[in-house]
Amino acid sequence: MKIYVETSIPSYYHELRTDPEIVVLKNWTQHWWDFKREEFDIFTSEAVIRELENGDYPTKADALSLLKDIPILVIEPPVAEIVEAYIQHHLMPANPAGDALHLALASYYRCDFLLTWNCKHLANANKFAHVQRLNVLLGLYNPRLVTPLEFLDEEGL
Repeated sequence: MKIYVETSIPSYYHELRTDPEIVVLKNWTQHWWDFKREEFDIFTSEAVIRELENGDYPTKADALSLLKDIPILVIEPPVAEIVEAYIQHHLMPANPAGDALHLALASYYRCDFLLTWNCKHLANANKFAHVQRLNVLLGLYNPRLVTPLEFLDEEGL
């Protein structure tokens, strides 16, 4: 099974904030990465690398190093067309380098899952049907949009 790892995963793995809800997300992310990741073929993209590099935060080097051995999905010309379709259909915000690009890459490369903590635009149950309809219309695969929590057992909770 193929998983596309979006920017929020390496970010939360090395999160420093101490609010209880952030610590929980960090712990779930670390448990998935440390104990469940090996069960999958994981991929990321240059878009994720760029987002991490452009951020201004103290754990940037750690977040980037987490992805150093992860295969990179190339942004082929059809991916840009998919991004444009997502934006035109109001599926994703009008930022071609953001969430629409992550979803387009996961769909184009037929990833089984897009792993994210972005529950506003990606792992959002209110958007699932819209994503599925548009991907079917575009002849694309429908990755499941999930958080690390969905892969954890009692041990990781």
